[in-house]
Amino acid sequence: MSLFSRRSILASAFLVGLLPSSALYAADKPGTITIDWATYNPVSILLKDKGLLEKEFAKDKIAIRWVQSAGSNQALEFLNAGSIDFGSTAGSAALVAKINGNPIKSIYVYSRPEWTALVTGKDSKIAKIEDLKGKRVAVTRGTDPHIFLVRSLQSVGLSEKDITPVLLQHADGKTALIRGDVDAWAGLDPMMASAEVEDGARLFYRNAAANTWGILNVREEFAKQHPDLVKRVLAVYEEGRKYSLANYADVKRNFIAVTKLPETVVDKQLKERTELTHSTIGAPQRESILAAGIALQQAGVIKADVDVKKTVDELIDGRYLATPTN
Repeated sequence: MSLFSRRSILASAFLVGLLPSSALYAADKPGTITIDWATYNPVSILLKDKGLLEKEFAKDKIAIRWVQSAGSNQALEFLNAGSIDFGSTAGSAALVAKINGNPIKSIYVYSRPEWTALVTGKDSKIAKIEDLKGKRVAVTRGTDPHIFLVRSLQSVGLSEKDITPVLLQHADGKTALIRGDVDAWAGLDPMMASAEVEDGARLFYRNAAANTWGILNVREEFAKQHPDLVKRVLAVYEEGRKYSLANYADVKRNFIAVTKLPETVVDKQLKERTELTHSTIGAPQRESILAAGIALQQAGVIKADVDVKKTVDELIDGRYLATPTN
């Protein structure tokens, strides 16, 4: 090694010692934060419309890239692939993904919804869960509606083997039901509200308690590398959630602009079946997700040797919300 090289290394080391840690860390900040929006997460739509995250990170020269998730399964696929940094899912879907090796943390509650139920056509004779035996049921695997279907069947001694699952994304499941291609559908709002209001579809089995929470997840690697950015994202989410509570007209307007749905459908989802008064992820979410996991394990969806409680503990991480306001 030349004298010049040795001096360069020593000078660099000296400069590193003098530089504040914040300056060094700034060099490691990402150029873009990628976050999803979804019709089952109305707060995300408002955040996107108002550009609140863009405003927060403009001074850092960090761009915000928005990606639509059509369901929890898609959000989780994006997270697993590193295509997004933050993704909106149901709590139970995040648990199943975590069990299957998806490196995520559940860090925030964006809603307490009743966004799924078992749905059939207006002229159908299906009236109870037992009537699904031998029937074709549209469902999106890896989502809360799928888990809701499994738990519902289990509650009356049935399983997926007793029905014919027709695997479709949520919007296609609704279309299949209305066309008569399937006998029932494990629905998701706003498509479910649309089928109910516009097509006379019937929600023949509801259980609000079995709907797991609307959860924002982050990639573990991103959280480990940029914990301060995660806290700032959640602070902006809080701003958007609080604004949503106080300004329903704005939430509704943004939602209609994205979905093109009529007011009656939007009101059914947002007013009747979506609660935005929670933010901290903690004991209630833990209990709900754990109950779903145990039920899925009893139904054979989760392997018997999986420690569900341990996985729930590893999944939930509430330390990033600086000022919880539940």
